[in-house]
Amino acid sequence: MIDETVAEIRAMRTHSTSAVAVKATRALGDLLEREYVTVDEFERDLEHNAGVLRRSNPSHAALHNAMREVERSIVGEATSVESAKQLLEDVIARVTEDIETAKGEAAANAAEHIDDGDTLLVHDYSTTVLEAIENAARDGAHLTVYVTEARPRTLGRKTARALAGMSRVDTRMVVDSAMGYALRDCDRVVLGITCITGGTYYNRIGTFPLVVTAHELGVPVTAVGSGAKTIEEFRFENEFRDAVEVMREPVEDVEIENPSYDATPIGMIDTVITDDGVRD
Repeated sequence: MIDETVAEIRAMRTHSTSAVAVKATRALGDLLEREYVTVDEFERDLEHNAGVLRRSNPSHAALHNAMREVERSIVGEATSVESAKQLLEDVIARVTEDIETAKGEAAANAAEHIDDGDTLLVHDYSTTVLEAIENAARDGAHLTVYVTEARPRTLGRKTARALAGMSRVDTRMVVDSAMGYALRDCDRVVLGITCITGGTYYNRIGTFPLVVTAHELGVPVTAVGSGAKTIEEFRFENEFRDAVEVMREPVEDVEIENPSYDATPIGMIDTVITDDGVRD
């Protein structure tokens, strides 16, 4: 399961960074089925596999924090292999619950800042943003939500399908280059969070021009996500995906770059909402 999870994370088949952290943490449960002679042997294997999972996506702060928390909670704490395994089982349950709880609390906090009649614009695919919108609609708000396609992976289409299934949500999809057109009708942009570190907000590609356009048009931007995605002393590493996502047929003498994430100065984000509360 660990190898499969690493491959899945590297291929970005799971689109939510929180879901990635949960899957990676649960994958460490594989170690419960292995045989160890000593606690040291168990801890070395734990550190090795947690490191492999952490490095499978060096851009995900939530994944980094989850793996570090598992290591900190176990290494040096057990006196026998049996107690080490029991501790791992308990820590996996605690860490995954903390991630899911934080995500839900962030969404609940964000929903309180969405008003009846609002027109929102969202980008890419964030389960926390979707939960916030669903919470607001469930509480009675009637909303219009514009969704960008989020090329080249077009995950905005997945978001649009999810929104279309929500009562009291009028869903409209536009291509990325139509963001200026859509923003003129919007009250707020609501985005997910991949990572906030060193005064920079990292999110899916297309976020920076969207934030700049919103800023120019006077539309406030809110970033929503778990507080675990705000991290100090973290070196964010962008990912460059296969060029075939941009152009199926290669063109001679054309180098295609396909970055996964944008870097945006945190000062351009009007509000950051996490499970810890609201920061303007």
